[in-house]
Amino acid sequence: MSSLFSCEEPDTWRGVFVKYWDVVEAKSKGKTPGKLLRLDKWYQEELPAVISGRSDKHITQSELVKLMEWKLTRGKFRPRLQQLVASNSEDTVEKCSRKAFSLLPDVQAAIIELSSLKGVGPATASAVLAAGAPEQAAFMSDEAMESVPGLKPIQYTAKHYALYLGKMVERTKNLNKVDPRQDWTPHRMELCLWAMTIASQQQLPFLKDINVKGSDVAEKCLDETPRKKLKT
Repeated sequence: MSSLFSCEEPDTWRGVFVKYWDVVEAKSKGKTPGKLLRLDKWYQEELPAVISGRSDKHITQSELVKLMEWKLTRGKFRPRLQQLVASNSEDTVEKCSRKAFSLLPDVQAAIIELSSLKGVGPATASAVLAAGAPEQAAFMSDEAMESVPGLKPIQYTAKHYALYLGKMVERTKNLNKVDPRQDWTPHRMELCLWAMTIASQQQLPFLKDINVKGSDVAEKCLDETPRKKLKT
């Protein structure tokens, strides 16, 4: 299945990226209007600044609980995970996350370390790392993984995350080679893939607004983006 992931035109990727918040806002008009938008602003903007501002990168227990709330609001809702994450002690969360960040750039070791926390698997662990080290990690969202060739069926394991991240890092490097700004990260790539998938599912018209300057490659990328609704 062809998708944005296979596109090598930076203008197309950037066109999707600048529409990210429009997609979040559209998806946020659900059963709890505005909740996803508020949580996503916190996760994408506030949390990274807080983590980076600490002398030794780590997250607190309350931040992990809120991160889980964001993850479940953005994707599939599993209330049991919220309860499990909340049962971790403050000291355990801080020590574990501090060690995980210290293990970078060995992302797999960091994923395994964070997965020792109750209620935290590779997907949640990847969200923690993406918030504190977006240049090295990407959140393991269903939408992004569905968009990457060769990853189906999706498995929520450390091994599967390694396959996913490897492909995301490779695509990031390739895009930075042809984009003068060279500001792409695995985390930013995930945002684009998520936005493209959600826009397709909800049949949002934002793709028509992307300025691709008549690029045949860009238009081909958009034309080939799947419009069939995906399972979430």
